[in-house]
Order: sequence, then structure tokens, then C-alpha cells
Amino acid sequence: MPSSFHRLTISNLSAHAAQQVGMAAAPLIAVTALHADVGQTAWIQLAQMLPFLLLSIPAGVLADRVSRKWLMRSGETLRALSLLCVPFIVMMGAMNIPFLALLGFVGSMGALAYSVSVSALIQGLVSRDVLPIANGRLELTRSIAFIGGPALAGALVAWTGVNQAFMLAATLSVVAIVLLSGIPEAPRGDAPRRHFIAELVEGGRFALQHPLLRPAFGLSVVFNTAFFILQTVFMPYAVTRLNMNAAQIGVTLSMYGIGMVTAGFCVPWMVRRMSMGQMLAGGSMAGLVAVLALMVTLWHPAHWLAGLCFFVLGGGPVLWTVSFTTLRQLITPDELMGRVTSINSLATYGSRPLGAALAGVIGTAFGMEACLYVVTGIFTLEVVLLWMSPLPWLDAQKLKNPQGR
Repeated sequence: MPSSFHRLTISNLSAHAAQQVGMAAAPLIAVTALHADVGQTAWIQLAQMLPFLLLSIPAGVLADRVSRKWLMRSGETLRALSLLCVPFIVMMGAMNIPFLALLGFVGSMGALAYSVSVSALIQGLVSRDVLPIANGRLELTRSIAFIGGPALAGALVAWTGVNQAFMLAATLSVVAIVLLSGIPEAPRGDAPRRHFIAELVEGGRFALQHPLLRPAFGLSVVFNTAFFILQTVFMPYAVTRLNMNAAQIGVTLSMYGIGMVTAGFCVPWMVRRMSMGQMLAGGSMAGLVAVLALMVTLWHPAHWLAGLCFFVLGGGPVLWTVSFTTLRQLITPDELMGRVTSINSLATYGSRPLGAALAGVIGTAFGMEACLYVVTGIFTLEVVLLWMSPLPWLDAQKLKNPQGR
């Protein structure tokens, strides 16, 4: 791998760590300093997620119009400024819940700008045959940040106070910006500038009419909907049916991150031994395997089965993400890459509130156990749709590459 890719890997780690520390520290400061209740904390977390729901597609169009490296640096700069504003406003004694939610929204706008651009930037740094390994390394850094960021934020808040957590997150964003400076960006042809809506429609048409992308996006929606039903219902289920205490629930949920990191380390080995289709199939089927392990607890309430469920839920999607990212890179024209990536973000994040809402409706009307049966049914549907699609039989070496590389 070239040194420029290693710089991008560390930049990606710093950017995701900044995001995780900031997202974890915001509700902590809300509860400890502003005495926020559950509803107010939920509004802050919603504000952090809203840019991915509302602005993914516009960000994708922008990524296809301007320099992607410039967009990533601008996004990280915006996030760093939003993070630095928190301790400054706290020291002034002017911090409140609306301010905190607004700054969280702005910071997530920066995260979105980085995320819709990074997969396109990789293509100019590494050759086609090592794209899966490169994507695996970036996914590993994201997994490490996912585990370490919240823990680091909690430790800093406990030991030194909330201001230091936000200062650290801002510093990590600055590190990501500096590292991006030494990364070359492949030149792009001068595409004719058209109306925003026309460019948006062009990206959507390509993604939804492509015989490989269309089923993959559909599977992403189905998986994430089921996953968030499961995630929403697990906490009350663990307390009432599995008799778990807070520490046991924490250990169980941590298995999700451990599964992510384990799969991230295994990706290079798996890429050399499995086809793209096999990795897509394995990642997609992980949801059904995971929920079946949890379903057994209806009759045999063993804690380790719940841990196994979250371990598989963490590891399986890493295989899917690495393979699907590579698939998009191989078959998407460079001038559409930002928009196609943003559609993937929308499919992923847009289905999450749907899953949470379904969990609330089904759980209230029929109980927690009904939610588990529904999740099992949805994951079963996903597996059926998977095997009805051409995805399990994909061979990356035989894919037509629009870039001619």
C-alpha cells in the first residue's frame, strides 16, 4: 500500500474517533451539566443523526461537483469548530439543550461530508485488485473508533470534565485535516454543470436501475430496519426476560464492537479465500444467524447467547460493508460516486428510525417477544431476497469497470 493510503487510514481513524467521542460526550454533558431528562437526551441524539437523513443526497451531489479532498477537509474543519464551541459556550455559562443539539447537528454535517467522499478518494490511491483490502483497513479503523471513542469520552468526563472530551475530539479532527493535506487526488474530467435536481435524479436512476446496486440497497434497508427493531427492544428484554443487570448488559453490547474489530482483522485473510459474492452473502446472512441465537433465549435464557447475537451482528456487517463498498467502487462511474455513496448512507440511516418506530408500535401492542419474531421474519426475508439476486455469485475480477482501470 502507498504511503498516501496509510495517511488516509490514520486520517479516517482520527475523523471517526472525533465523531464517536463527540457523539458520546454530548449526552454526557447534557445529563451531568444540564440535568437533561430522557426526552431531551433523545433530541440531542436525533440532532446528531438528522444530517445523514436530510443532507446525504445533497452532500453526494456536492462531492461529485467539487474536489473530494477539499470537501473532506472542509467537513472536518466544520466539525472541529463545532466541537470547540462547546467548551467555550460552557465556560461562558450559556450552554443549553438547544445549543448542544445545534452544535451536534453541525458536527454531523462535517462527518457526512467526510464519509461521502472517502470511498471515491481511495480509488485514486490503490489499484483495483487491492480495493477490498484497502476498504477492510478503513473499516477496521472505523470499528476501533466505534469501540474506543465512547469509552474514551466517558473516561475523560469522569476524570477531567466534559470540556476536555470535546477538546480531544476537536484535536482529532484537526489531525484528520492535517493528514489529508499530503494525500494526492486523481484529476477528474470537466463534467458539464447541470441543475441540482437533474444531477440528483441521474444518481438515483443509476443506483436504482443497476442490476447489482438495486438489490444491494434494498438488502441494506431490510437489514438496518430489522437491526434497529432488535436494538430498540433488547434493553427491556435483557432486564425483564434475561434478568441482566447494567454491567451484564454493557458487556453484552460490547460484543458488537468486538465482533466488528475481529471481522476487520480477518478481512484480508477472507478476501484472499472468498469471492465478493460469498462475502456479501455471509455478511447479509449474519442477521438471521444472530437473531436465531437470541430467539433461543426465549426458552433457554443464557446470557452468552445474547452476547453471541451481538458479536455476529457486529462482525457480519463488516464483511458486507467492505464488499459492497468495493462493488460500488468497481461499477460506479467516478462522476457519480458521491451520489451513489450518499444513497447508501440514506438507505442505512433512513431505515434506522423506521426500525425504532416499528419496535415501539409492535412492542407496545404485542410485547417484546413479538418484536423478536418480527425481526426473525424480516431477516429471513432478507436471506430470501439475497438468494433471489445475483449478488451471491459475484466475482470482482469479472465486473465491468466504468473507469477502464
